[in-house]
Amino acid sequence: MHESRINNHDRAETLIHALPYIQKYMGKTMVVKYGGNAMINGELKAAVIQDVVLMACVGIRTVLVHGGGPEIEAMLKKTGKESRFVQGLRYTDAETMEIVQMVLAGKVNKDIVSLIQQAGGKALGLCGIDGGLLQGRRYSSGGEDLGLVGEITRINTEVLDTALDRGYVPVVSTVALGTGDDAGQALNVNADTAAAQIAAAMHAEKLVLMTDVRGILRNVDDPDSLIKEISRAELDGLKREGIVSKGMIPKVDCCRTALDGGVNRAHIIDGRVPHTLLIELFTDEGIGTMIKD
Repeated sequence: MHESRINNHDRAETLIHALPYIQKYMGKTMVVKYGGNAMINGELKAAVIQDVVLMACVGIRTVLVHGGGPEIEAMLKKTGKESRFVQGLRYTDAETMEIVQMVLAGKVNKDIVSLIQQAGGKALGLCGIDGGLLQGRRYSSGGEDLGLVGEITRINTEVLDTALDRGYVPVVSTVALGTGDDAGQALNVNADTAAAQIAAAMHAEKLVLMTDVRGILRNVDDPDSLIKEISRAELDGLKREGIVSKGMIPKVDCCRTALDGGVNRAHIIDGRVPHTLLIELFTDEGIGTMIKD
């Protein structure tokens, strides 16, 4: 029999080390955007689900907002529908919207709910249409037609608070309910943006964006150049210097949206690391980049 690499004393020390963080965050709201490789890789997926269940067990009010780009892409290919992107957003005509709604609010959402419940947690799958959770209008950028891509104009936080108060983890797919000229129309909303706005509306303690990079790097070619902590005021300078560029820009903008809305901290963390959420929440070192006021 092989000797365990971690003895009982080490396990106890780990729990004691986490105690101040558990006490600090108990009863607080965290909004986690779940996406990237952590939704595809089996080991990473299981680790995220365990993290979320543990967070709920220690009293952290966790809202899980998810994407589903690869699954949408796969279904579009099956139906022979070609994807088109405008300014990084998926052009969404009526047929594509049906597929987005079916995949996100149906398969992906319910798969996550099922995994949380199999791991001993309580989860409630929601899309933005449910209870008028996410209400919006068509998004327009520079006169470009994006079809049924939406931007959120109102969030009904009562839906989320009711679920959280009863011990459920709300699992949210970002299909919004159109209003005004788009009344009753399902709209496709970017999941990072939705998570940031949900965090602000709920006055969350933290917004956590799970990505496929370590965080903000001073040199994109050097993974050891991670910026562990930065203030919101320094973000514009990083943009001007080109340190924040390309796909990192919208994620940083989402963090700014959350902070502007009263969220205490925003984090961009590496979803490719198993148990990245627990490392961020319950260790002194944390992981990824933390953005604060």
